[in-house]
Amino acid sequence: MAAPGEEEDVMARYRSPLVSRYASAEMAYNFSERKKFGTWRRLWLYLAQAEKSLGLPITDEQIQEMEANLDNIDFKMAAEEEKKLRHDVMAHVHTFAHCCPKAAAIIHLGATSCYVGDNTDLIVLRDGFNLLLPKLARVISRLADFAEKYADMPALGFTHYQPAQLTTVGKRCCLWIQDLCMDLQNLERARDDLRFRGVKGTTGTQASFLQLFEGDHSKVEELDRLVTAKAGFKRAYMVTGQTYSRKVDIGVLAVLASLGASIHKICTDIRLLANLKEIEEPFEKEQIGSSAMPYKRNPMRSERCCSLARHLMTLVMDPLQTAAVQWFERTLDDSANRRVCLAEAFLTADIILSTLQNISEGLVVYPKVIERRIRQELPFMATENIIMAMVKAGGNRQDCHEKIRVLSQQAAAVVKQEGGDNDFIARVRADPYFSPIHKQLESLLDPSSFTGRAPQQVAKFLKEEVRPALIPYQSKMGGKIELAL
Repeated sequence: MAAPGEEEDVMARYRSPLVSRYASAEMAYNFSERKKFGTWRRLWLYLAQAEKSLGLPITDEQIQEMEANLDNIDFKMAAEEEKKLRHDVMAHVHTFAHCCPKAAAIIHLGATSCYVGDNTDLIVLRDGFNLLLPKLARVISRLADFAEKYADMPALGFTHYQPAQLTTVGKRCCLWIQDLCMDLQNLERARDDLRFRGVKGTTGTQASFLQLFEGDHSKVEELDRLVTAKAGFKRAYMVTGQTYSRKVDIGVLAVLASLGASIHKICTDIRLLANLKEIEEPFEKEQIGSSAMPYKRNPMRSERCCSLARHLMTLVMDPLQTAAVQWFERTLDDSANRRVCLAEAFLTADIILSTLQNISEGLVVYPKVIERRIRQELPFMATENIIMAMVKAGGNRQDCHEKIRVLSQQAAAVVKQEGGDNDFIARVRADPYFSPIHKQLESLLDPSSFTGRAPQQVAKFLKEEVRPALIPYQSKMGGKIELAL
């Protein structure tokens, strides 16, 4: 503990690495105390303005005083008040009233704590989505450029992580992009589905406001509409308890968890490709891969994404359990949990998107390694083409099949037992039986003839689905991103 009067040593206290090490300044601010309590004051202003417009005795002078002190927050006083009152909202009511003595009597008029608490949460969630969506769009854009560049480059496909038919580097990237496009749609929908809690009172019945307006239901409804519009929402939830339904939080964190799953899959693929030396993430000139092994080029950015994505995916369990145990109109066991999981979900999503953008802007492809791996596996994949060519040249399908079976087994033994290269084609060339097609072998082994419509699929997918989805974000595509750590 710091001695009285001494500055506290921030290095002597735990700080979440989500903020201290990784997250962007704008997302960290979105979940900051200053944003939270500044929004509380704005919500009190919106309420007072709307109540005044509907006839309650609130003066212009009181409104102006509140407007002048929206960001004049004495955090030390608020902390002292909360320690004394054990109630964060009332602590900030008193703190706001202290710098707004003329408006003190009408601050928080008719409202309950969740008026500022829940409505602020919904504003912060909406703003969080608005920060994430352009970042996700930038990642998709960078990967789309990569896919377009390598749309025609053949690469060995894998199923069960075993060699399979060829694909292209660009087509594989489109698998990643398609998942991220689904995430883009999911995040947009989750943001647009958010409503405002609005002005609902202590148990959601609006009883206090009905009393303020002497039983005039139309004024209570108009009050709810006015405040909702001032906060930038088109709709409010028609029914609430003391809080908005905690199922809303499930929907928010579910789409973020799904994004985490997509990024984990992408970065796992990149890590596997790095091991194969086909594709690598960016590696700085002075970056150290290992303290013990100087030659190593560890995919640390992709590993970070996978590590944090796992955390993101688990966070959806919190709102699921919270919603399940909200008794009647509300219980307070949601509060501490939500302070952690909502902020961490957005901060984590923000981090992995920034990291993936950095990765996608510097992916390195090694064509010679990719070609070599194709040469090792393609001869076996070409056996059906060889059989068809022999039949066309007058051969017997069964005889040809047996010849190829024997030669391929011999070639496989060289690869697996002797550690040599695949010499299947050399054996075919050396066998007089296959002399009718020796001149065709080169074309029969052209890798591009094994990729099907992959290049065409890439072009069509990028043109018809990906680029149009990015149009709303064109002005926010920005430049390259550099990672702080």
